[in-house]
Amino acid sequence: MMTTLVYIIAYIGLAFFLVAVVARFMMWSKMPMHLRWELYPVAHEGAGRAAYGGSYLEESDWWQKKREVSMLGELKVMVPEILFLVALREHNVKLWKWSFPFHFGLYLVAAATILMMAAGVVGAVFPASIATPVNGIIGAVLPFVAGAGLVLGIFGAVGLFGRRRGRSLRDYTAPADLFNLLFFIVAFGVALVTFVGFDRSFALVSGFVANLVTFNLVPLAAGSTAALMVLLSAVLLTLLTAYIPTTHMSHFVGKYFAYHSIRWKDDPNLQGGKEEKIIEELLSRPISWSASHIKGDGKKTWLEAATEEPEVKEK
Repeated sequence: MMTTLVYIIAYIGLAFFLVAVVARFMMWSKMPMHLRWELYPVAHEGAGRAAYGGSYLEESDWWQKKREVSMLGELKVMVPEILFLVALREHNVKLWKWSFPFHFGLYLVAAATILMMAAGVVGAVFPASIATPVNGIIGAVLPFVAGAGLVLGIFGAVGLFGRRRGRSLRDYTAPADLFNLLFFIVAFGVALVTFVGFDRSFALVSGFVANLVTFNLVPLAAGSTAALMVLLSAVLLTLLTAYIPTTHMSHFVGKYFAYHSIRWKDDPNLQGGKEEKIIEELLSRPISWSASHIKGDGKKTWLEAATEEPEVKEK
């Protein structure tokens, strides 16, 4: 009965995670167009112009020519940024020393989970002649990937917690920031204790995940203490997974928009084009700012504010 309850919690938690991520993505995708930054280089700039900070605007009659956009150029920037937090290392190496192992540990734990799910699907779908060697390779790699991920995640979270409590970040730290890190430390800590003390081959956890993806809700074939630790670890990690997208830790979704919709969005505003229609709609929106230089009353539009003559104060 307890095992079945944990399966149900896992399904609900994963479903909640997916719904919350989609909701975050939809929310940010519907945000108004961001103010153009005009910061170069732009990673997707074609013809090698990204290397020296150029853009399509340097071309004569650029509006009459087909734009060259390089997806490979974006990947060259995004992949190192996601995996190694390049920007953080460049601008705040002291924080990067803790944030990098924390994030990389998360990636390894996520990769281990995907491997266990793949092993469950392979074992259920393919014949033994294929499933056995494939799952043998996964089983050999899994303890190293998952173990390293848990250790790095805990190490980074403890370090970030210390930084948050330190003088440099204390004034910028909310109680929720500390709670989030403690949640990771506890959930990963229980999983690490389970791994070291009861399931060094990850066979029990892999069995639980395989049952989960194949909807085979059977009890774990283990002693009571080992099974209890696996189930406790599964519940904590599920709750953590469901919790992440409801907080500012959902920046893993927001980072896409930060780069593609803000930092790198340089689509030209051509007459009769898509950008022109969006801008016209935004300019027609009312302003309710109370700043004296805007004098927004909820009726004046952005277009009126942008085109009206400024007041000149008499001396």
